[in-house]
Amino acid sequence: FPSHDRGKGGNWLIKTMKVKLRPNNKQNTLLFKCADLSRFSYNWALSRQEENYANGGKFINDCCLRKMLTELKKSDFSWMYEFSNNITKQSIKDACNAYKRWFNGISSQPVFKQKDKSKPSFYHDSQKLKVTEKHVKLEKIGLIKLTEFGRIPVNVKYYNPRITYDGISWWISVGIDVDQRYIDKEKSAPIGIDLGIKDFVIVSNGIKFKNINKSIEVLKAKKTILRLKNKVRKSKGINGDSITNNSAKTCMKIRKLYKRVVGLRTNYTHKITTKLVNTNPEYIVVEDLNVENMKKGKYLRKLISEQQFYEFRRQLDYKCSLN
Repeated sequence: FPSHDRGKGGNWLIKTMKVKLRPNNKQNTLLFKCADLSRFSYNWALSRQEENYANGGKFINDCCLRKMLTELKKSDFSWMYEFSNNITKQSIKDACNAYKRWFNGISSQPVFKQKDKSKPSFYHDSQKLKVTEKHVKLEKIGLIKLTEFGRIPVNVKYYNPRITYDGISWWISVGIDVDQRYIDKEKSAPIGIDLGIKDFVIVSNGIKFKNINKSIEVLKAKKTILRLKNKVRKSKGINGDSITNNSAKTCMKIRKLYKRVVGLRTNYTHKITTKLVNTNPEYIVVEDLNVENMKKGKYLRKLISEQQFYEFRRQLDYKCSLN
């Protein structure tokens, strides 16, 4: 939620919206090809930067790398003309920014994206993105149905459109302008929040929110995941290399159950943060936890990871900014 001033009167925020897509089989294949192109362009740009650095050269600007790739398109990479050039353009920018952050000591050294480990995703030009109430039109792919009608506003400016695949479904995320207008309301007393494992949230006014991971729904889903994992493990044979069609179907069931568990946790966190913000306190105080050091404990590592402390603080942060 970066804030910026647009015109006179009011502070504007960029709000991100994410909606699931419903592509047909042909569109699904094209989406995966676009994601492969994005991964290939990212790795190509990163390899050029590493070779140049090893030879003692200076940092290569993304404009120079895009010109080099354009020349290669005419001979070696002619298959790239089937897809939008904005995909490769943004992937090279992302690789250069990641390399620059590592060189400046801001982040760790970027690594090459692997097909079986990295999340399939690619960028779409905001100027060429067309959104209707029920469809979204992607460049060289066509109209794709949306699962939620009217969720994304029409005829507005979009920021940084990204299409991602979570292992089950394709999603589109865009940023839109939101006018942040403060309305003077009667403030309630400040509240302090304590995060824990036995109870997820303990508020200073005495209200407690239970741990969602101890609920029947989550425990039942985790038990089913464990049973299906054992089923896949037994069906792979001695070497563990042979994967049958039934095993692939079972793996898909496991991914769907994992997604359901994460959805239950995130939805529960949204309910808590919305309820706390709607009380309109003067300010909210949250303890500053060093989660990485807390995870070093042998028995608490998994329990702390499942609590999603950072996600709770992130939601509380942007909802306070909006309200």
